[in-house]
Amino acid sequence: MNINEKVAYIKGLMDGLKLNENDDLVKIIKNVVDILEDMADEVEDLGELYDELSEQVDEIDQDLSLVEDDLYDEDDDEFDDFDEDSEYYEVVCPTCGDEICVSEDILIEGSIECPNCGEELEFDFSSLCADDIDCPKGDDKDCESCSKDDCPVKDDTDE
Repeated sequence: MNINEKVAYIKGLMDGLKLNENDDLVKIIKNVVDILEDMADEVEDLGELYDELSEQVDEIDQDLSLVEDDLYDEDDDEFDDFDEDSEYYEVVCPTCGDEICVSEDILIEGSIECPNCGEELEFDFSSLCADDIDCPKGDDKDCESCSKDDCPVKDDTDE
């Protein structure tokens, strides 16, 4: 039984009792029941509005979820190849000033395109002394003894 049905039941009981309509107490009880009936109608209307609003919020939530998937899926793709064991370095694009995190593997490759402005960023290790940095292709710190032919630290003139 919902609230409206309960109020209607009370009203029916009052009508069935055939109370004296001129009695002050009966007038008060009748007005209280009328107020209960109005309140029950308001509660029912609020319940219907709540259900409608809840459906609209669910639809908005679904739409927002689709928009988030469209927006954030592209950014998530950049980190699919993220390797926790690799070291990452911040590189600043000289053209746009954007800071880019690049892995050691990208540095070894020698270049990357700036995702912000498209400028080709090149990494040249030929001027670095092998004693100052670890050889990215092996454990050797001395380029003379480095057995890696494509060592970016090793200068071509050393061979």
